[in-house]
Amino acid sequence: MGGKIKVALIGIGNCFAGLIQGIEYYKKNPSQQVTGIIHEKLSDYTIHDIDFVAGFDVGENKVGKSINEAIYEYPNMVNWIPKNEMPKTNAKVYESPILDGVGIWVENRVKPLKTHKTDAQLAQDAKKVIEDTGAQVIVSYLPVGSEKATQFWAEICLNTNTAFVNCIPSFIASDEAWAKRFEKNNIPVIGDDIKGQVGATIVHRTLARLCNDRGTKIEKTYQINVGGNTDFLNMKEQERLVSKRISKTESVQSQLDTRLDDDQIYVGPSDFIPFLGNTKLMFMRIEGRQWANMPYNMEVRLEVDDKANSAGIVVDAVRLAKIALDRKIGGSIIPASAYLMKHPLKQMSDPEAKIACERFVRGES
Repeated sequence: MGGKIKVALIGIGNCFAGLIQGIEYYKKNPSQQVTGIIHEKLSDYTIHDIDFVAGFDVGENKVGKSINEAIYEYPNMVNWIPKNEMPKTNAKVYESPILDGVGIWVENRVKPLKTHKTDAQLAQDAKKVIEDTGAQVIVSYLPVGSEKATQFWAEICLNTNTAFVNCIPSFIASDEAWAKRFEKNNIPVIGDDIKGQVGATIVHRTLARLCNDRGTKIEKTYQINVGGNTDFLNMKEQERLVSKRISKTESVQSQLDTRLDDDQIYVGPSDFIPFLGNTKLMFMRIEGRQWANMPYNMEVRLEVDDKANSAGIVVDAVRLAKIALDRKIGGSIIPASAYLMKHPLKQMSDPEAKIACERFVRGES
């Protein structure tokens, strides 16, 4: 249908700062090829059709500010566009319920707003903001481990007929019960747990699939990740990592014809190293057997900007969610979820998922 895609963001942290500043970078540099997305145009939509109309957060230094101001507040680290060059917007950051969204390691950095409102009151406020701004897609950039908070926003989407893009490993799009509720309400949902453009899991999946398809027997593998932003600090709280480890591990296991025993595979965040900032380091190893049972192994070290790695994926997810809205397609959008997310309702190989996703854009599936 074309036109603007009105988007509300949950969690005005580094990921969103990288997303909105990246779009502004391309506005300021129109000769630059847009990298990190499937295609420059999906159906009728480009990255410049995305309009961020509202944000929700719990930080006392972000709530009440305009979005263009809030993205530079501590503990955010993304500064690709100088603050004084970021266009001003009337879109505001509104209060979100805390629920389980703030872990013990990050509370002193986030400094949640002290509120007298109940969760029910905040839900009513959120619905009014979405109605008043005309938001069509809600993107969740909540911290890992925010199970109750993710469900809160999924309910908001169901109550406001708003598409949901869930970037974290709290299972909504990949949960049969939730997916059926979205399907019944004819609302699209894409998720769960964003798969970076060239991130740790996509590299691990691809190499595991390569070894599998070339006929080797993988015997054991690991992937460990370290970084220095709030995401990694939050993930020092082991109780918040249950779904994250499931998501990342299943993403790799799904590419193997024969699953590895649980004690022969480890995939997950490892530690927080403050001076790394938004730099993420991944260390991966695969061990296996070739012809005549001869052993082989490989090791990979990947260094990426964690936020640049996710932003282009969200740009695609938002546009695909809007295409589903335009076509009145509800439920878990499997082609988009399989290509863009680690834990979709149905796993595919990445080449298969890309083909399915492009067929979806063309209206063939």
